[in-house]
Amino acid sequence: MREIEETVKVPAKLAKNRAFPHQRLGINSRGQGRRLSQYSERGICLRLSRFIAAAGVTSRRKAETLIKQGRVKVNGQVVTELGLVVDGNRDTVELDGRRLKVEKPVYILLYKPPGYLSTVTDTHGRPTVLDLLPGENRRVYPVGRLDYDTEGLLLLSNDGNFAYLMTHPRHEIEKVYEALVEGRVERADVNRLKAGVVIDGRKTAPASVRILQRYENRTLLEIRIHEGRKRQVRKMCAVVGHPVVKLKRSALGGLTLGGLKPGDYRYLSEQEVESLLAAAMEHGGRRK
Repeated sequence: MREIEETVKVPAKLAKNRAFPHQRLGINSRGQGRRLSQYSERGICLRLSRFIAAAGVTSRRKAETLIKQGRVKVNGQVVTELGLVVDGNRDTVELDGRRLKVEKPVYILLYKPPGYLSTVTDTHGRPTVLDLLPGENRRVYPVGRLDYDTEGLLLLSNDGNFAYLMTHPRHEIEKVYEALVEGRVERADVNRLKAGVVIDGRKTAPASVRILQRYENRTLLEIRIHEGRKRQVRKMCAVVGHPVVKLKRSALGGLTLGGLKPGDYRYLSEQEVESLLAAAMEHGGRRK
């Protein structure tokens, strides 16, 4: 699978009509360089802070601090400009004298069972979603989260830019949940959830809600949202007086669990990754 990074690849048709020659990063004596408007021969590049994050060293925000502290070199020169763009195939990036490399991106779809944390580690020794993956896949991170008691579709990747696009509400990646709740949900409750309810002092964005099944004392709901606030679906249902008994995320951005069973996983195809990124960019626009 080819790398899918922060900037879009230059379409072949456009490249024929316009000149996008490769230009080496012009780093001057102040450690400043060209910004994201320049393209490499491959048509792909990364901001320096995102390159550092993609190398698995630290988060993008912390990488920015390291750059400001003068601890990062590009092609042997100290760089302090956050907007600098590097080409992983042609530029040498060092942090405190150690060369950094970006690993091949990995994209995994996991059916998370209940009873697992959507984190890399846990200080209390509780099981995490990484315990469900073989050793060679342990260098990925959850894209978003599912609560400890929630099951369903969870993405994992080592691609920080992909994770940002999938989780930031501006990009409107749809998440579909099946929520079994206490009590008999009435039309008025559904309408309240659709319009948005106040949780943690803020109103939720409009949601798509429908009743899938009614039981004697419980109701199965399908809830579609674009936000990803902590325990959002559980809190939304509690506000309208119907606490969640069981919660499953059944789909995300057009992806479904398919035939996976709890604890199973599969790799996303290149087409699936590109489709997710295209949808995110269509809704959120190009990142600044």
